[in-house]
Amino acid sequence: METYLVGGAVRDALMGLPVQDRDWVVVGATPQALQDQGFLPVGRDFPVFLHPVSKEEYALARTERNTAPGYRGFAVHAAPDVTLEDDLARRDLTINSIAVKADSTRASGLFSSKNSSLAANWEAGGALIDPYGGRQDIADKVLRHVTPAFREDPVRILRLARFAARFTDFTVAPQTQALVRDMVTTGEVDHLVPERVWQEISRGLMEAQPSRMFAVLRNCGALNRLLPELDCLWGVPQSAEHHPEVDTGVHVMLVIDMAARLNANLAVRFACLTHDVGKGTTPAHVLPRHIGHEERSVRILKGLCQRLRVPVECKELADVVAREHGNIHRSGELNASAIMRLLERCDAIRKPGRFADILLACECDARGRLGLHDSAYPQAKRLTDALASALSVATNSIATEAQLTGAKGEKIGELIRQARTQAVARTL
Repeated sequence: METYLVGGAVRDALMGLPVQDRDWVVVGATPQALQDQGFLPVGRDFPVFLHPVSKEEYALARTERNTAPGYRGFAVHAAPDVTLEDDLARRDLTINSIAVKADSTRASGLFSSKNSSLAANWEAGGALIDPYGGRQDIADKVLRHVTPAFREDPVRILRLARFAARFTDFTVAPQTQALVRDMVTTGEVDHLVPERVWQEISRGLMEAQPSRMFAVLRNCGALNRLLPELDCLWGVPQSAEHHPEVDTGVHVMLVIDMAARLNANLAVRFACLTHDVGKGTTPAHVLPRHIGHEERSVRILKGLCQRLRVPVECKELADVVAREHGNIHRSGELNASAIMRLLERCDAIRKPGRFADILLACECDARGRLGLHDSAYPQAKRLTDALASALSVATNSIATEAQLTGAKGEKIGELIRQARTQAVARTL
């Protein structure tokens, strides 16, 4: 029985990056042999075990064979006769199909990349197992599929795109580009289930340069199949007052990259991705104007979120941003009453934290659109100050005094609203 460190931990160590999760492969063993050593079985679809001390995952070396369309149609074979090379061959990219002998890592079974000479020692000592050229592809900064079996799992198209967003100076190998285009043409990408699409898209949005994920998907035709609401934005000019010579699709990519630059959370990044989807259905005869695109965006977004089963917090934030981003951009022109109505439509009184996310998404939209990478977004401060003033109103006192005069329900609510509007007016 032999144990190897595999996958992302080896890749990141070789690239000089911090190592997060460590995965181990055990060759020449049976499930019973691992359980006899105290390993805890946790895998449902294939033999995976938790180390009795480190609690890290150890999987038996296995092969996989596609038996039906989609990523769930796989027959897994895990047995002592499966070699390490067999196991590495089933992986997606060459940079993820490198292994290191366990005895070349820490004796405790834990691994640290802080030792800068460790990767060099692996190679010098022959501990590095790299049958598919992953080490060279790291050096050449290339994302390349391991074997033609890549096409058996359409999720790998999304993973390829996500790695392009993470490793921003890597390119996709021409052979891999051709393979994924063929997977789209033959309909294999159509078998992806919504949960996996959202899982990979959400991960890609959190990478260093999310636009590269969508560039890869669009280049192979997968974006049209998975997110047609987004794909149709290319070729559509931006609004007349804001760079009509720039595609709306290009604009959206600038916005999500700005969100990454500002370290925005997932809900904000998703709102940035979807805030302008209504522009893809603007009638041609009114372009480059986009009258009513906010309402169209909200309607299209609802269907998109239902299809991908987007989490509630992402869906709700994206809905408000799609509906109100234009009003927030123009909020410098609004008086206290109009600002109070805007705050209410955004539910800012009840959810001030979410309103801060709404403002951040709008800031990304403005700064990404105009290329104002180091400029402020004055609308955010103005509306934040207005909300703080509205929240400072002593509503309990107003309600108590109003009840003494016989006021109830809607009347009390109107008095509170008037007081908040006055407080906003003083701030403005």
